[in-house]
Amino acid sequence: MNAKPTPQPATPTDEAVADVAALDAQVFQDVVSGAFDTAPEAATPEVPGKRVLQPEADAPKLHKVLAQAGLGSRLEMEQMILEGRITVNGEPAHVGQRIRFGDAVKVNGKPIRLRIAPPPPRVLAYHKPAGEVVTHDDPQNRPTVFRRLPRLYSGKWQSVGRLDLNTEGLLLLTNSGELANKLMHPRFGLQREYAVRVLGALSNDEKQRLLDGVRLDDGPAQFQSIEDGGGDGANCWYRVTIAEGRNREVRRMFEAVGHAVSRLIRIRYGAVVLPRGLRRGVWLELDHRDIERLTTAAGMTPAEPATPRPAGRGARTNPSRRKGQGPRPSAPKLVDGPPVPRTPGKAPRGPRRDAAADAQPDPMKTSYGYIGADARPGRGGRGPGSGGRAGGGQGPSRGRSGGGRR
Repeated sequence: MNAKPTPQPATPTDEAVADVAALDAQVFQDVVSGAFDTAPEAATPEVPGKRVLQPEADAPKLHKVLAQAGLGSRLEMEQMILEGRITVNGEPAHVGQRIRFGDAVKVNGKPIRLRIAPPPPRVLAYHKPAGEVVTHDDPQNRPTVFRRLPRLYSGKWQSVGRLDLNTEGLLLLTNSGELANKLMHPRFGLQREYAVRVLGALSNDEKQRLLDGVRLDDGPAQFQSIEDGGGDGANCWYRVTIAEGRNREVRRMFEAVGHAVSRLIRIRYGAVVLPRGLRRGVWLELDHRDIERLTTAAGMTPAEPATPRPAGRGARTNPSRRKGQGPRPSAPKLVDGPPVPRTPGKAPRGPRRDAAADAQPDPMKTSYGYIGADARPGRGGRGPGSGGRAGGGQGPSRGRSGGGRR
């Protein structure tokens, strides 16, 4: 039977594929040879001894974000915070407070839209042992994988798929619900690779049936590849890959051809391979390169740092200025106008200038009037000590006193 083809994810580089294949082969050989079971007792230098979460991305300060959004200067924003006019998530803000993606900020009771880049997703690689369940709340009070995970300041860990009670191996957990849903969605066809130990060897016909597809209770299922891994006696190891993760799918497929699974270990999910030496019940946080591979395979682009959106049209750039005062006066600037057509007999004009820029200081004028204006009798001139307005004489200087408007 022919199964419906599944869309393949974006192909990574050849170097990345070679690295993943080499690590994958090493982990599978460790499982078959028995070194996988003896590794927990040996100390390996590949896994750090102190397991801590990476520091979270620095959140911007509130007054800086508001100033970048065009609501005023940083000092003005700090003053508004001191006056209690700014709230964050319904509580009064304080000077130096940092905000994160998703915080609700209000100025004078009105919500403000701020663009803050969401933090990058965090992903843990957990070596699940047999006997643990993948659930936050188990009615039977069995041990869960979440009891061993570190606490998050906000949100919670979500598992990328599930492993049943008796299945062990690689389990990915993330704080991003969007990334978890896309990694689990069959549309992207991320491969899951397992090391399977079954009772009895598979014949060629049985292998072909598993590759072509077998009928299960919830629909057809098929392996993408099957490789022999050896084994001792009646126990045979196989390395299989599948592009979906239904409940107990691998076990049910082998049971459909008459073979019982005695051990099942997941050694790879997408481009992430179970780290060598990672002991059972121990987690390891993935670095940015592995997370980038996962997000690319899931069709997500890495988030770029976003800058706060400037104030929109009509917004007041300075809330401290009262209504009706108008904008702040600006200094005169040179304005280059359009080219003026040249008139015969006249020199071409240069760039237009403001009147304030064309005004030149009068060398005969002082702060008390014009020089010599008080020495001309009969002209109405007065000295500086007479209390009258200087520069009251006739002639070109009439009305050009120091106290008048220019």
